[in-house]
Amino acid sequence: MSGAIGNVLEWYDFAVYGTLAPILGKLFFPSDDPLISLLAAFSVFAVGYISRPLGGVLMGHIGDRYGRKAVMILSVVMMGLGTTAIGLLPTSAQIGIAAPALLIFLRFVQGISVGGEYPSSIVFLAEHSSSHNRAYAASWPLFGSIVGFLIGSGFGAVMSTFLSDASMESWGWRIPFLFGAFIALSGAYFRRHMTEPPYFKKAKPSTKAPIIVAIREYWRPILQIIGLSLVNGVGFYMLWVYAASYLTDRMHVSTANALDINTLSLIAMLPATTLAAILSDRIGRKPLLYFVGLGTLFAAWPLWWLMHHQSFMLILIGQLGFSVLYGVGYAGLSAVMVEIFPTHVRCSASALAYNLSAGLFGGTVPFVATYFVQRTSDDFFPAYYLMAAGLISFLTTLTMKETMGTELPK
Repeated sequence: MSGAIGNVLEWYDFAVYGTLAPILGKLFFPSDDPLISLLAAFSVFAVGYISRPLGGVLMGHIGDRYGRKAVMILSVVMMGLGTTAIGLLPTSAQIGIAAPALLIFLRFVQGISVGGEYPSSIVFLAEHSSSHNRAYAASWPLFGSIVGFLIGSGFGAVMSTFLSDASMESWGWRIPFLFGAFIALSGAYFRRHMTEPPYFKKAKPSTKAPIIVAIREYWRPILQIIGLSLVNGVGFYMLWVYAASYLTDRMHVSTANALDINTLSLIAMLPATTLAAILSDRIGRKPLLYFVGLGTLFAAWPLWWLMHHQSFMLILIGQLGFSVLYGVGYAGLSAVMVEIFPTHVRCSASALAYNLSAGLFGGTVPFVATYFVQRTSDDFFPAYYLMAAGLISFLTTLTMKETMGTELPK
């Protein structure tokens, strides 16, 4: 519970922001062209990801030097404060250019927070587990992330159903952000009682900064994690952040239906992730990574074709297919992130690698996809982007050794 709850908050906020991006664009980046406002809102969404590598360095240092518990409490508090502050922000109509400037600043701070949350929670849970169930234990932060996305998109769906567009733009958009304060307080409470993993207690800290040691001595594994993370990062933000606005703006699907599809496909991802993690502890990490890489390469186009309709069922089937792919992908990757690095640099190295991939490629997906679909008039650009990410992840899997059943490096 304590290991996953921080991820609930982290990804709740990102889901809420992505879902409400069209409204936030109008309120904080008003323009005569709705596309300009939407692109501006997505560019701020990307700011939260661009700052993630910095967060990975800072939070990873704290995790490797002062403990996994310290960084996990700090990250959930920072994220909670940022989420609540966004819900209280005045809009451009009220304070002018200061409004988008403050929004950008808060997203930057949140990016630093989330840069440490996901990797450190994976490390914490994996270090508390045995070699026989490590993938299962390491899958819980993703489980929490999906639950956070579910709450965020579900909250947005309920608000859109019961409030008029005018009410949502006037005050309704604030409520989901303010609700994040409750999740933050819950996370901080549960994490007060955590105990440090035995691996950290026994580790001999490096005399140099962990991130320096990680880059100098473990740059090859860092590059491998970047490559392996690519398909999951691009896929997740393409399907559960960008797709909602794509379906409403390009396919003219109602906002309520688009959010319902998001919610149902996320629900399907929960058992897919758990079952895949259990399977990973039986057959290994590489088979799952091969599956998601090759599956994305060959299935992204037909699955996106299904989503390129106005039929609720066809769109849902396409997104359910992606749910299985990326549920398996994250289950295969999570344990590898821990098993590939030694204890004294584990938080720093895994956070840097994961956040570089997510920050440079995952978080920029909504902006990049929106821009190129509009400029090229090719609605299948997202499928090509996914296919390229799948190919890179597959080729990266070829270069790595199987880590299932091994003891964690000291």
